Amino acid sequence: MPEDPCPVGCCAEIISGKWTLLMIRDLTDGSRRFCELERSLEGISPRTLSLRLRALEDQGIVERRTYPEVPPRVEYALTEKGRALVPLIEDMRSYGRRWLTNGGERRETVVAA
Repeated sequence: MPEDPCPVGCCAEIISGKWTLLMIRDLTDGSRRFCELERSLEGISPRTLSLRLRALEDQGIVERRTYPEVPPRVEYALTEKGRALVPLIEDMRSYGRRWLTNGGERRETVVAA
């Protein structure tokens, strides 16, 4: 009988794709249009953005909403499953600020005695 997959490994597989965490970060404040995401993710190609959004949709992390307008309007938003990743991203931000800032030097917190 195969063992259950490692939850940490499964989570890492989802978020390890290039741009994924930054896309989730950008969607934490609400839905965004494709062009807004493209602007905020400097250096991402439209093709890569499209592929990553599609992959996140397939994983149930992002939902795509199409509005019947002319021209059609499409917005992307986090699902409940996607919003559950936000605390992880916030923890990564805190870790980065504490340990990875100042040109890569470790910042230590001084505790007064």
